[in-house]
Amino acid sequence: METDLISPDFIFESSWEVCNKVGGIYAVLSTRAKTLVSRFKDHLLFIGPDCWHDKSCPYFKEDTTLFADWQKAAAAEGLLIRVGRWLVPGSPAAVLVDFTPYYKDKNSIYGRLWEDYKVDSLHAYGDYDEASMFSYAAALVVESFYKYSLGPSKKVIYHGNEWMTGLGLLYINKYVPAIATIFTTHATSIGRSIAGNNKPLYDYLPGYDGNQMANELNMQSKHSIERQTAHHVDCFTTVSDITAKECAQLLEKPVDVVLPNGFENNFVPKASAFTKRRKEARARLLAIANALLGEDLGDDTLLVSTSGRYEFRNKGIDVYIDAINRLRYDARLSRHVVAFIDVPAWVAGPRQDLQERLASGQKYDTPLPNPQLTHWLNNMNDDKTLSMMHYLRVTNAKDDKVKLIFTPCYLTGDDGIVNLSYYDVLLGYDLCVFPSYYEPWGYTPLESVAFKVPCVTTDLAGFGLWVNKELGRYGELEDGVKVIHRTDSNYNEVADAIEETILEYSQFSTKDVKAARMNAEKLSKKALWSEFIKYYYEAYDIALRHAASRMSTNSAK
Repeated sequence: METDLISPDFIFESSWEVCNKVGGIYAVLSTRAKTLVSRFKDHLLFIGPDCWHDKSCPYFKEDTTLFADWQKAAAAEGLLIRVGRWLVPGSPAAVLVDFTPYYKDKNSIYGRLWEDYKVDSLHAYGDYDEASMFSYAAALVVESFYKYSLGPSKKVIYHGNEWMTGLGLLYINKYVPAIATIFTTHATSIGRSIAGNNKPLYDYLPGYDGNQMANELNMQSKHSIERQTAHHVDCFTTVSDITAKECAQLLEKPVDVVLPNGFENNFVPKASAFTKRRKEARARLLAIANALLGEDLGDDTLLVSTSGRYEFRNKGIDVYIDAINRLRYDARLSRHVVAFIDVPAWVAGPRQDLQERLASGQKYDTPLPNPQLTHWLNNMNDDKTLSMMHYLRVTNAKDDKVKLIFTPCYLTGDDGIVNLSYYDVLLGYDLCVFPSYYEPWGYTPLESVAFKVPCVTTDLAGFGLWVNKELGRYGELEDGVKVIHRTDSNYNEVADAIEETILEYSQFSTKDVKAARMNAEKLSKKALWSEFIKYYYEAYDIALRHAASRMSTNSAK
């Protein structure tokens, strides 16, 4: 019973993606904030990196009056912080901390970490130092605020997301043990690395040793901080059942509770606004396709897409391209299909020739050169998506009923070609395909169904497994989500299943389409934060009980 759970008086939560929009964790935290703020008000404080320094952060508004006395005390302690509001629904309180002053001390910080927790930082490279210094600075913010404004009479949580917050969680565990700590890994660093290096993660999972694989894949330091944090916090969590298995095997620590990723649907347009924006998105997508291809494709064209981070194998971009290619040769297909790949790559800029065609408003009957691409890339000859399209001879020829278009930019509304935000573009699609190989949760399919766009995912994605659990069986297209069985070794079966699903949807009647879209939306409402926040309250309870037990044990000694 939720009423029996211990509730915190104050929550600190940190992530590299607080007020810093770089990936999926930003979506998790920023959409969850509103639900938490409605309960905890300004007893919730997010901590993120001050990556902007003297420039303004577009996701943050400074407020010198918020926790004003503590701000002065923190400045006197030498903390370089900006306090204000995160500009997301709920407007939660947030601190941006400058972590650069701690680089000079990193060797002694790492030395203490080894002495206290046997964390191996010797093999650090890449973003390890940057993340660790932020993590250390965030912990100093927590310690300072706690000592100045809270104290041992308050039940306090410090929640860190991903290995990048591990060092700070361990610091709090040692130096402010009255604070209860929660660690959420959204994907294990070693599991992602195994998958990204084309090794079979799932068939051999019971036989993998995380430490051994970390040595083999040169991931010792990230794996070490993640593993030791998981073992020492008061509550260890992850985002899905599939990643929980990964944690138990590779980190040798079962999670205490699974925290599935919900969302707020307040960004989904309602009623007439929805219809209007869907029409606008479809018109724009078809205009781009027609200008690029020299075609005159109408509104009866089936518009399909995939999107997400550019992890070619992990996100299933390879199998998506393969499936679209197979559909080109399917004689049963009676409709035109335009399939988009909305994945940001190393973009050089928008194509001027395409911009000119779009601006003219004329119809063209000849394609542009490279009619598979909306923006030029810096690495045209090395890009994996273009290479696979060339290998399969996907040329978007006139007589092809199926066309494949790569939009290799962030859809923020100002890319020079699409000029719509991702959510606005999403409205225009008929079907989205996310055939992930490695996907701890899967925000893109959840966003898709929230916008009433049926989608395809796999049972290697946390979201796909959740759908199956909700339905009590594998999801089908009429449910709004088709869940395909995927393993380490059934790539061809997955490609065939995607092809069949797109073909099936292309033959749906208007009534069938309407039902699938309604069911997609219904399913999405079961994944609102109002449904999932209870798991966080459970995690808070577990952490606070462990911390209380630790403190009573210490005081008895």
